[in-house]
Amino acid sequence: MRRFGIIIISLLLCGAFAAARKPTLTPFLADSASNTGIAIVVCPGGSYSWLDMKTEGVGVAEWLQSQGINAFVLRYHVANVSAYMFGYRVLGLGNHYPKMLNDVEWALRQVYDMADSLHIDTMRVGVMGFSAGGHLSMMSYTHNRTSYQPHFLCPMYPVVTFSDARYVHKRSRRGALGVWGQWKKTMRDSLSIERHITPSCPPVFLVNCVDDPVVKYQNSELLDSALTANNIPHTYIQYQTGGHGFGASETKGTEESRQWKKAFQQWISSLNQ
Repeated sequence: MRRFGIIIISLLLCGAFAAARKPTLTPFLADSASNTGIAIVVCPGGSYSWLDMKTEGVGVAEWLQSQGINAFVLRYHVANVSAYMFGYRVLGLGNHYPKMLNDVEWALRQVYDMADSLHIDTMRVGVMGFSAGGHLSMMSYTHNRTSYQPHFLCPMYPVVTFSDARYVHKRSRRGALGVWGQWKKTMRDSLSIERHITPSCPPVFLVNCVDDPVVKYQNSELLDSALTANNIPHTYIQYQTGGHGFGASETKGTEESRQWKKAFQQWISSLNQ
């Protein structure tokens, strides 16, 4: 009985420690000579359970920085692998929605607050996310409860639906909603991005690959359909090859999928002209 009590206390402490962590925002600022005034909050992926900070965080930010774009990598709350290893998620502890939404709202506020000192154009602030981070990038508009709104969105091979059983990425849904919340229909529907696009949505740059082995490509098609139905200016590029998780890497993905960077440069240059 005593051993059982120790285990419970340990789980509670693990959950409390994970919940106490704060988000961080790491800047990758463009050189003054090449600064376009654009700022992008970068949300790495990882199924809302971990974060791919290397490929989809730092790697992306460094590339954006080289293009004269101010990038800010957000380390947001996720479930963490330890939550499943030690079982404290089963007790309803740990990180889940709306913590990650709070984090991206906080990140946008930080960028807006720093805009003058960093020579950032507040009309050219956006959010780019990969996989589950793509879902979060869209939530920065669809679920944003603040006045710090993004002016463009860039979901890359994103998780989109939490309610369509044919296409849902279950690990991301569980990571976002928790062990018990994932079974609640109201929660699944409330975080299904395709159900929350309105005519006020800012321009969107959307990319995915048909051969994606992780997040079914139909997620992006659902988002594309919702954007089209609401007459939202957007560019949707669906590559046949490239898989998942390639970020801005010059070695991951395929030669075809790596073309997204050139397409993005053309797209972002066309905004606000």
